[in-house]
Amino acid sequence: MAKIELTTSEQACELKEVETPSKAAPLVVDFKNVSKTFDAGTSRAFTAIKDVTFSVEDIPKIGEFIGVLGPSGCGKSTVLRLIAGLAPQFPATSGSVLVHGEPVTEPGPDRGFVFQDYANFPHRTVLDNVAFGLECRQVPEKERLERAREWIAKVGLDPKNDGNKYPHQLSGGMNQRVAIARTLIMHPRIILMDEPFGALDPTTRQRMQDLLVSLWRELEATVFFITHDIPEAVYLGDRVFIFTPSPGTIARQFAVAPPDRPAREMQMEPAFLDSVRHVRSLLDKLEDEKHNQTS
Repeated sequence: MAKIELTTSEQACELKEVETPSKAAPLVVDFKNVSKTFDAGTSRAFTAIKDVTFSVEDIPKIGEFIGVLGPSGCGKSTVLRLIAGLAPQFPATSGSVLVHGEPVTEPGPDRGFVFQDYANFPHRTVLDNVAFGLECRQVPEKERLERAREWIAKVGLDPKNDGNKYPHQLSGGMNQRVAIARTLIMHPRIILMDEPFGALDPTTRQRMQDLLVSLWRELEATVFFITHDIPEAVYLGDRVFIFTPSPGTIARQFAVAPPDRPAREMQMEPAFLDSVRHVRSLLDKLEDEKHNQTS
């Protein structure tokens, strides 16, 4: 599939094809004709994704940020969970899923997952939540707590005032910061994020977008970011995938200008708004085509 570039001039926002990456380049993630059918061979059979193919290059000291858009139920989460090696979406029914050139066989510390519902442990403090992965790796207590305090600060919380709080004492935005810190402290090569900001108010959401951009650049990781928010995908992504209604496959993929200003500024600019309108029109067209096929 050709990569598409979305230019963002003041006068127009135009889709253009660009050259396909060199096949010789090492890949972080490589999907080849991947399909997933649940309850295959039964009357309950449901195909979530079909013939999904894409690749992400492994460029030293550079990580690509990929926004993933599509209607509910189109298999976006299935793709992320296949990369992570998480059942029941894993394994694929057909096709190949490679991470760092090797077939995915199970979850691993090279892949971190941030969920929409935070998934913080309610019985653990913020400090112990963030340190959890290091504890599982048997990192000595002093070192893991020091590193946890550093990451609590990195995500904009106060290690002294917030470190001993429990999740029920935190706001939604604070809980998501804890979840991000708990994932990124492990320095994963691939960060998988499934609508992590979906429950946040618009102002907090933009602040979290800015935070994520800064942390991603520091880690130089590859990020897959599912969202239903088109401006969010266009702002965060180097590349955006648009999935069709189920069974999901990648209908379009295109490059966008990387974020170089705070979200609240960049998302108000005419060129950015043009980009959002183009993406929305593509999504609307896919929905219309699906409706016409089923009516």
